[in-house]
Amino acid sequence: MTKHTPPPSDGDGDRIIEEPLAEALSRRYLAYSLSVITGRALPDVRDGLKPVQRRVLYAMNEMRLNPETAARKCAKVVGEVMGGYHPHGDQAIYDTLVRMAQSFAQRYPLVDGQGNFGNIDGDNAAAMRYTECRLTEAAKLLLDGIDEDAVDFKPTYDGEDTEPVVLPTGFPNLLANGATGIAVGMATSIPPHNAAELIDGCLLILDKPDCTTADLMAHVKGPDFPTGGVIVESAASLLETYETGRGGVRTRARWEKEETGRGTYQIVVTEIPYQVKKADLVEQLAGLIEAKKAPLLGDVRDESAEDVRLVLEPKSRNVEPEVLMESLFKLSDLETRFSVNMNVLDARGTPGVMGLKQALKAFLDHRREVLVRRARHRLEKIEARLHILDGLLIAYLNLDEVIRIVRYEDEPKAKLIAAFGLSEIQAEAILNTRLRQLAKLEEMEIRREHGELSEERDGLLKMLASETQQWKLVGVGLKAVRKVLGPDTALGARRSQFAEAPQVDAEAAIEAMIPREPITVILSERGWIRAARGKVDDPSELKFKEGDKLGFIVPAETTDKLLIFASDGRFFTLGCDKLPSARGHGEPLRLMLDLDDKVEIVDVFPHRPGTKRFVASRAGYGFILPEEEAIAFRRAGKQVLTVDKKGAAFAMPITGDHVAVIGDNGKILVFEAAELPEMPRGKGVKLQAYREGGLRDATIFAAAEGATWIDGAGRTRAWPEWREWLGKRAAAGKLAPKGFPTSKRFRPK
Repeated sequence: MTKHTPPPSDGDGDRIIEEPLAEALSRRYLAYSLSVITGRALPDVRDGLKPVQRRVLYAMNEMRLNPETAARKCAKVVGEVMGGYHPHGDQAIYDTLVRMAQSFAQRYPLVDGQGNFGNIDGDNAAAMRYTECRLTEAAKLLLDGIDEDAVDFKPTYDGEDTEPVVLPTGFPNLLANGATGIAVGMATSIPPHNAAELIDGCLLILDKPDCTTADLMAHVKGPDFPTGGVIVESAASLLETYETGRGGVRTRARWEKEETGRGTYQIVVTEIPYQVKKADLVEQLAGLIEAKKAPLLGDVRDESAEDVRLVLEPKSRNVEPEVLMESLFKLSDLETRFSVNMNVLDARGTPGVMGLKQALKAFLDHRREVLVRRARHRLEKIEARLHILDGLLIAYLNLDEVIRIVRYEDEPKAKLIAAFGLSEIQAEAILNTRLRQLAKLEEMEIRREHGELSEERDGLLKMLASETQQWKLVGVGLKAVRKVLGPDTALGARRSQFAEAPQVDAEAAIEAMIPREPITVILSERGWIRAARGKVDDPSELKFKEGDKLGFIVPAETTDKLLIFASDGRFFTLGCDKLPSARGHGEPLRLMLDLDDKVEIVDVFPHRPGTKRFVASRAGYGFILPEEEAIAFRRAGKQVLTVDKKGAAFAMPITGDHVAVIGDNGKILVFEAAELPEMPRGKGVKLQAYREGGLRDATIFAAAEGATWIDGAGRTRAWPEWREWLGKRAAAGKLAPKGFPTSKRFRPK
């Protein structure tokens, strides 16, 4: 065996680390996860910004791109951010800048964009070399005090400069503009709100610290989306969402009815839900019309210019506008649900979900800290200036001696310090004083400035010593901000309104529009489905694909709901008016429903309200199912019968008071149908005891009429002695009578 020789050292020590791969991957993935969570995806609860947003705003502030100055090329800003603060792709930085400038994406835009910054249709912004930008008034509120030691700074990625850890934040930006982001193992989704309402909520907390979320919601009524819309979420649901920080908000498009003469009308949509692209919405509605999934809608047109204007034409003048819109709200993105997950980073950088009060309290704590830090910074400036003014006043009181020292002494600075007990800073200020400033008027001005600064210093010291006064000044500052973003301003006026969704039976209205015609539903063994008009008199004339044949043939009407029972115990529902025509071979049922290839179709029948069915599994368990419970509104169907690997056996209508079941062992048991429980779903009760095998077939009959079966030749045979097999449910039963079909079925399959 050769001895393993370690690789030669490269001078920096051996770089081969021996550790378990799982441990190494786990530690590195955890570090990556934390990096994404804290440095990219989640906003800070204090300023509501992610690092890239904060860096863009700070860089623009450093470039002096104020609302009053001329805009600069976005490429210049992106280059500054990427070179100095954010060492990532330029497109990611530009996308962030663009979003902060879009009035339909941000409730209070932080960037004033000039040029093409995209639109509500979903079109992208122009390239950064064509567009220009500057800060908005809202952004200046976030940055107010950034040069007054209001927040901590940290080194940039290359250590050449510093950047703010958080912005001073003059208004609750986290909730005002909202945030979305996906990290590793967690995400955030916060809707925008009205800033004036949020400030009112903050003032309530300052006035009444023990207020509840319900108290706050008297001011913060709910989200305020930049695209408007109508919020139809219930008050109880919104309260739970703001209490826990998790939930959802249903928002609908705003619409109005326009009369077009002669009894006709059209619907005009003027506001669409937040984050819905208008062009995609129009395409979606047009697709519903083409696929005949919106039978009440005749046409859709986009007549938008600066404002949103979608025109919806009803199929008929007899369609009620409310019914039309309710059907479209269910089928399209005219109604959406904004998921709320207020997952943010707290002041220590720890991620967590916060409720409304927690988020506002964290913002207020930050504002108080900013106020205190700015006050201390101002106090230092005042102390430094007063120190200089004290020295100048000494000079004025001893002006002749000061002039003599400056004129005749070789080292006047040292002499001044020794003669009058001055500091170096004071002596330097005296030496830098010009002759014109020695006038009596200038001395009076210095005394006036000294008095004002002393008074301001005393006020700051008093405020810094009183927590009550600090909170009071926080409230004063918020009231000043409210005047800028208040409800009486164009930017601050509430856009989203609240309403209750009307109780309209759109399904019944849609069904009423479908012409009632007889059809025959044809389902092949391989699962191809179609609907033929009228009645099929001779099924043998039906044509199928090669190797396929008839599986089920069911008479129905176009207004019926077709129920399909699968071997895995699920029921599926299809509208008979939506079935493909019988001119061809139809369409595969598995493309219309989420059906696995291994699942078989057990039964197909039209829904009849009020009907009850006997459903059973091959394992020998069953119950009575109200047919209404079988209706499924999803492609995935509805799990009704719990089955094992043997699958489901049948779903037959209850047409009598007695049930006869037969097992694979050929034994029959008859019992009263009243012994079966009525259930909406489940496994059911045991029908018959088997040593091996399972349930083969069953029949339901009325005792007064007697039981029958159908033999192999298709003839109905009476079974007058059925009472000999009568027993209690779950018994073993007796062997079938002579002449019973060898298939062990009451009717041919």
